[in-house]
Amino acid sequence: MADVSGKTVLITGASRGIGESAARLFAEAGANVVLTARCGDAIGRIAEEIGPGALAIPVDVADYGQVAGAVEKAVAAFGGLDILINNAGVVEPISHLDQSVPADWGRVIDINLKGVYHGMRAAMPVMEQAGGGSILTISSGAAHGPVEAWSHYCASKAAVAMLTRCVDKEARDKGIRAIGLSPGTVATQMQREIKASGINPVSQLDWSDHVPPEWPAKCLMWMCGAEADAWLGDEISLRDEGIRRKVGLI
Repeated sequence: MADVSGKTVLITGASRGIGESAARLFAEAGANVVLTARCGDAIGRIAEEIGPGALAIPVDVADYGQVAGAVEKAVAAFGGLDILINNAGVVEPISHLDQSVPADWGRVIDINLKGVYHGMRAAMPVMEQAGGGSILTISSGAAHGPVEAWSHYCASKAAVAMLTRCVDKEARDKGIRAIGLSPGTVATQMQREIKASGINPVSQLDWSDHVPPEWPAKCLMWMCGAEADAWLGDEISLRDEGIRRKVGLI
């Protein structure tokens, strides 16, 4: 597992699920953690439980100014930014394309796609000036194939996969390590929303079919180390048994 002691990691969507698990895991490993999410109360509680090495900043990732402000506060509090985890994402409202509400569809793009761009745009100059850093982004199998009633989610995740490739193309020689993580289906609130929709095969999965959020959190930490450099500009799938072995999940 990568040594993240003393490093600073900013996590979007840190109020629950993968983001919360990652914040707790990185903090346990000695990292400074900056938790961001729209729900200030939730991240404030988590940061208080973690202790003085945690900072909670309410942020709507759809607003670039708020994201840039969070990066500035992270640097001011901890002296730099070493790792960005682009985790914030939504799937609601689940809807067939011909019945979708344009404003709702666009809001998902604002969060899932523009929110990731905002994180990258705000973090990259800071990391480049410091000589490098890791930008890890939560991807999905939906980035690579259509899923019924998920046109917004599939489109946003496909675009995010390309953003990771663009960062790698432009900034690998500046020390930026950009990698995506496709975690599979994870036992989070999002899966409860998917199940409640009753649409497409994913909603029919049993709860026991989903991996715990601690699994992708552990994989994200592993991705901060040199062993993951073979996937720079690419995507790691947690469905891969070989990856699970490397991360220590098997």
